[in-house]
Amino acid sequence: MEKRRLGNSDLTIAPLMFGGNVFGWTADEKTSFAILDAFVDAGFNAIDTADVYSLWVPGHKGGESETMLGKWFAAHGQRDKVVLATKVGMLAVDGDKGGLSKAHIEKAVEASLKRLQTDYIDLYFAHRDDTETSLEETLDAFAALMKAGKVRALGASNYSAARLKEALTVSAKHGLPRYEVLQPLYNLYDRADFEDELEAVCQKNEVGVVPYYALASGFLSGKYRSEADVKKSPRGQMVVQKYLNDRGRKILSALDSAAARLKATPAQVAIAWMIAKPAVTAPIASATSITQLNDILAAARLKLDAEAMAKLDEASIA
Repeated sequence: MEKRRLGNSDLTIAPLMFGGNVFGWTADEKTSFAILDAFVDAGFNAIDTADVYSLWVPGHKGGESETMLGKWFAAHGQRDKVVLATKVGMLAVDGDKGGLSKAHIEKAVEASLKRLQTDYIDLYFAHRDDTETSLEETLDAFAALMKAGKVRALGASNYSAARLKEALTVSAKHGLPRYEVLQPLYNLYDRADFEDELEAVCQKNEVGVVPYYALASGFLSGKYRSEADVKKSPRGQMVVQKYLNDRGRKILSALDSAAARLKATPAQVAIAWMIAKPAVTAPIASATSITQLNDILAAARLKLDAEAMAKLDEASIA
């Protein structure tokens, strides 16, 4: 399996990262364990989660995904085969408001390590920018975790181009560890936020990119093609409202055409398009069954030719 380096860190991952938001939510323990085993057995090694997953579910308090991963590590002993990414900043701890203060990061990392049943995190993300805390304070807190061996590399999620540049400057000026990876929203439909400014910043500074929502919440799999499809999942209404428009249908048509010609599925083509983008290290995609998992894993072996790339680029321009 091809491995790609995450920024200038010493971490290398396969060109597809598994999105662990489903663990403890739409995937129960038995299903989660089966998916994780199959993912690693197939030669893939990068798993992304966050301390806040899945707070949005009624009755959940956050940490469910990390807890599930921790149970799997304890039961199946696969920790050394996984590049584990989690995040901090969006889940309150001990009644605080979250954010990226030194005090919060110190508490949050211990809670995550306990849930994950591990003594280190490979890639620790600032989940979203915190303008109320100085970048120097945040990066200094992360530096202490790295010095203690609790974190191996840092990432930023949902940062603007300006703030990512500023953070990189602060790291260089003060001799602090830098964000080696960016996790932005990016897929065939959602292109502008990343391509307008962030892409250039990442490429110039050799920052790795692991985009979330690689399949646009399932839309790019072809699952949602009419108003009637809103019933196919709890998020169906949102997906149809956001993506099922003239541009969305044009993208689906291009995916269908490429998939038919390459004997693949629309989901595989959509992910392969991202993997082929020079700025992207590995897109993040999720699955809630072995069938879905096998579909997205095949994308890492699918090579799109120039014709497919050009037609997909053209169809998806806003």
